[in-house]
Amino acid sequence: MSEKEQTPEKKEKKSVGRREFLKGAALTAASFYIFPRYVLGGPGYVAPSDKFNVAGIGVGGMGRANLLNLSSQNIVALCDVDKAYMEKAFTKLDDDMSRAQTRLSAAKTEQERKSINEQITNFRQLKEQYPKAKKFQDYREMFDKMKKDIDGVVIATPDHAHAVIAMEAIRRKKHLYVQKPLTYTVHEARTLAEAARKAKVITQMGNQGHSSEGARLINEWIWDGAIGNVHTVYAWTNRPMAYWPQGQARPTNTVPVPDTLNWDLFIGPAPMRPYHPDYHPFAWRGWTDFGVGALGDMGAHLLDHPNWALKLGPPESVEASSTPWGGTKEDPRVSYPLATQITYQFAARENMPPVKLIWTDGGIMPPRPEELDITENMNQGGGVIMVGEKGKLMHDTYGSNPRLLPKSRMDSYKQPPKTIARVDMSHEMDWVRCCKDGKKQPSSNFDYAGPLTETMLLGMIAPRFPGKKLLWDSVNMKFTNSPEATQFVTREYRQGWGLSV
Repeated sequence: MSEKEQTPEKKEKKSVGRREFLKGAALTAASFYIFPRYVLGGPGYVAPSDKFNVAGIGVGGMGRANLLNLSSQNIVALCDVDKAYMEKAFTKLDDDMSRAQTRLSAAKTEQERKSINEQITNFRQLKEQYPKAKKFQDYREMFDKMKKDIDGVVIATPDHAHAVIAMEAIRRKKHLYVQKPLTYTVHEARTLAEAARKAKVITQMGNQGHSSEGARLINEWIWDGAIGNVHTVYAWTNRPMAYWPQGQARPTNTVPVPDTLNWDLFIGPAPMRPYHPDYHPFAWRGWTDFGVGALGDMGAHLLDHPNWALKLGPPESVEASSTPWGGTKEDPRVSYPLATQITYQFAARENMPPVKLIWTDGGIMPPRPEELDITENMNQGGGVIMVGEKGKLMHDTYGSNPRLLPKSRMDSYKQPPKTIARVDMSHEMDWVRCCKDGKKQPSSNFDYAGPLTETMLLGMIAPRFPGKKLLWDSVNMKFTNSPEATQFVTREYRQGWGLSV
């Protein structure tokens, strides 16, 4: 559905400014919405006053990728604890454009050329915006100095800092796009979703596959009964292999803190540790102080589709086995195991049977489906297999390449009507258009992303108690048979940090 064209009288009302409109629009937030392209900066001129003012917090890595997809809007502020890391990310835009031009000259299809041209446009737009954006190291200073100039915030810091920064943004009534995993603990996910709902801000988690065509096809096929009732799901990733270190002890040598890095702000709510390049940049994900491992990283992509299609809800139980944790006898479990297997049990719901979901990472693969053609290899990088009474559905990471097994079933399958609204732009811009309209939330808003994150994080608690089936009481947020496991549902914050609204 789409919004009716504005009347001339409404267009002439200059007394209601852009930020006033956005603030008022946020008061009526709910679910997914599509409205005219002229509101979004489609073909033709878009006045700067019609654009959305975005601030990025954590912009050296994935945060920059998010801002590239938002480069048609006003990037008004950039905040990163490491000035050099931020500058490096943006000064290499010329190299990125050059490489894209090389790919464009070798492109063979119109779709490929269109995609590359869009990338080049984003690189160019972000390069133009970088010098004009105000730069900060401390997000609190940024909020204080630009409290009237920011409409929405993109948070792409290490996992441990997501919740405290997001809660500060909610307190200031700023719309939020938070990278996955939404939070570091189950309690934070529950608290953040409730606070965002109460503040009526527009939210989105950065699991971009949720906006894909593949995600919608998977749902429509499952709901059409393409493979019958699903009873078992396998999800796997090869991470952390070759991505970041895990299964090792804490570094012990002393390294000076770079002049461009505010290490105290990097630590934020986590326990204070001496600076070391083994933690920053990016290598933080495998350390229990700062990240939530492979499941926290990729579960938002791989568990998303079965969670959505099967309407899973919270698990009844979770249990795990793993390779050894990294650490020493005196300082155990400082980094996550190199490989884990986690088994969830979900109850029957909405006329669907109970589901067993088995997650593996670190290169552990599920059994190869007998129905898979001998010429086809399973994607070792990651994927999902849903096993139903009448067949199997398999897809790669981000919901890409969904197909029914065996191939003959896919070839003969008469696909159902497309009943789920499609997202005709990036995951980030879908968030922006919902912020501008204010009537509906994007589909991976915190009311969806919060419970998904809880499921992922329960899986990260289970390997601490290998071989024990942990029974989960979602209403009371505790394991009924393990007070020891329940303590990991929450966390202790370093003095001076915490959640507040």
